[in-house]
Amino acid sequence: MNVTSKKMLDFLEIFIDGGKIYYYDPFMASAKPTTCKEAIRRWEEENQQNAATATEVILSFQWPPIEKMDNALAALVNCEKLSLSTNMIEKVAGVGSLKNLKILSLGRNFIKGFAGLEPLGDTLEELWISYNCIEKMKGIQAMRNLRVLYMSNNLVREWNEFVRLQELANLRDLVYVGNPLYESLEVEQWRVEVARRLPNLEKLDGDPIIRTEENPIQLNKTDSSNDLLNQEAS
Repeated sequence: MNVTSKKMLDFLEIFIDGGKIYYYDPFMASAKPTTCKEAIRRWEEENQQNAATATEVILSFQWPPIEKMDNALAALVNCEKLSLSTNMIEKVAGVGSLKNLKILSLGRNFIKGFAGLEPLGDTLEELWISYNCIEKMKGIQAMRNLRVLYMSNNLVREWNEFVRLQELANLRDLVYVGNPLYESLEVEQWRVEVARRLPNLEKLDGDPIIRTEENPIQLNKTDSSNDLLNQEAS
């Protein structure tokens, strides 16, 4: 089985895990990946709108999946929310011209790190990047205005990686459930440790953090993390 075939099988498994079942055609294993240019063209046809004027563009669930982000994304000059979730993207690229982008959804891909996001450092407020392959947090500090980070079900194992989030002074909402670091602790211990390390955080894994003088760290659990993950898949 070649790499493309294996990745398409993995892609199918991700669909099933996410609650969506898609038919796998073995002949598609030899098909060329969808380019960003083609995905944008499809979006324009479906929405009867010029992508250059759109403030929200959804390029998720392409078939064959997108494997590379490229400079075709530069056409999205007015885009404030861009979704490329549930594709087969391995690294971030082509976002240097997206000067208005505030929300970027990259969940359910094969992304290994934050390299390539640097051009969005002044504008990006929300990054949805759950269900990827991120082990190291290096580069996240470039996201100076980030308020929301959804990165559940990645591969972060160490606190010395997690604490890079301390450089994000505006971070208020974090979803980190499903990382090995999270799995290594009892839930309440996890919440206390995170709240202590990120004193400006207001919400963790969908649940609010309430701080008072009498009780500096109080976390209310509402079981809303699954709702966030479903939202991120869109």
